[in-house]
Amino acid sequence: MKTIHIMVLKSFIPIFLGTILFFVFVWQLMDVFANIVRYLSKDVELESIGLIALYYIPKCVMYSLPIALLFSITFTLGNFYMNNELISIYGSGISLFRLIVPFLFIGVLLSFFMFFFEEKVAIPTYKMKNQIYQKTLNMPEPYSNHNVAIKAADNRIIYQASYYNDKLKTLSGVTIVERDEKGNLIFRIEAESGEWNETNWVFRNCILYSWNPEHNHFIKENKKEISMEKYNEKPRVFQKLTRKIDEMEYTDAYDWILLLKKAGRPYQGALSEYYKKFSFALTPLIVILVSCSIGGLLKKNVLLLSLFLSICIIVVYYVAQMLSMTLANFGYIPPFWGAWSALFLFIGIGIALLRLART
Repeated sequence: MKTIHIMVLKSFIPIFLGTILFFVFVWQLMDVFANIVRYLSKDVELESIGLIALYYIPKCVMYSLPIALLFSITFTLGNFYMNNELISIYGSGISLFRLIVPFLFIGVLLSFFMFFFEEKVAIPTYKMKNQIYQKTLNMPEPYSNHNVAIKAADNRIIYQASYYNDKLKTLSGVTIVERDEKGNLIFRIEAESGEWNETNWVFRNCILYSWNPEHNHFIKENKKEISMEKYNEKPRVFQKLTRKIDEMEYTDAYDWILLLKKAGRPYQGALSEYYKKFSFALTPLIVILVSCSIGGLLKKNVLLLSLFLSICIIVVYYVAQMLSMTLANFGYIPPFWGAWSALFLFIGIGIALLRLART
C-alpha cells in the first residue's frame, strides 16, 4: 500500500506544482490586461508594473491552489484509469478511500497552509500591491466622509456630521443627541465644528439644549466650546468605509467589525467576509472530495476533460459562494451562512459523489 501511495504522489506533485505556476501566470495576465489602458494613459513604467505584479504573486497563489488541486487530482486519477492502472488497483482489493488517503492528508495540510499563508504573506503583499497601484495611477484612497452618523458604544450618544475631514481630524455641522437609559432625550448639541485633541472631541460655537425635569422643558444655552471625556469616539469611526476585509488579518478584521457595530454602521458584509477567511481555507478538502470521485470517470482526452471539469466545478462553487455572500450582505441570511453555506453544500455533494464513485 505504501508503494502505491508513493506512486500516486510522484504522479500528482509535479502536475500540481506545474498547474499552480500556470494559473498564477493566468491571473497575472488577467490583472495586467485589465489595467493596460490605465497604465498606458498614465505612462506607467515597466518597473512599476513589474513591482505590482510581484506583490500580486502570493494572492495569485491563493487563487490558484484550489483549481490546481482539483485539476491535478482529476488528471492523475484519470491518467491511471486511461492506462488501466486504476482498474488493477481496485482489482487488488484496494478501495478508493484507501487510495486517496494521501490526497486527504495533503488537503488538511493545504488548509492550514492557506490560512496562515494568507494571513502572514498574501494579505500584507496584496495590501502593498494595492497601495503601489493607487500611488502609480495617482488614485489616493479618500477617508473623508459626507453626511456621517454613528452611535456610541452604549447607544446613548448619537453623532451626526455633515462632513468629516480625515486629514485634519475635524467635523463640520455637528449634531449630538444624548439619551438616558430609558431612551429619553436629555441633551442635544448643535456645533459649528469639532476637533479631535487625541483624547476626545472639542466642539466649538455650540448651542446646548438640556432637559430640565423641574420645568418639563429644554433649556437653551450658547457655549463657545464644549469638551467632555465622554465624547471620545475615535476619528476612524467617522471615516468613509473604504477598508477591505481581504486586506486585513483576521484579528484586525474582527476589531474593525466590532468598531462598525459599535458605531451603529452596517457590518453584516464585513462579518461575512470575516467568516469567509476561515471557510476559504477549507476549500482544498472540498476540492479533494469532488476530484477523487470524478477522476476515475475519465478514460479519453484526460487532459482536456480534467481542465474543463475543474474550471466548471470551481466556477459553480464560486458562483454559489458569491450568491450566498450577496444574500448575507443584504441581510436575507445570517453572515455565517453567507460564508459557509456553499462550503457545506459542496461537502455534501463531494461525499455523495464519493460514495457513488466507481471502485
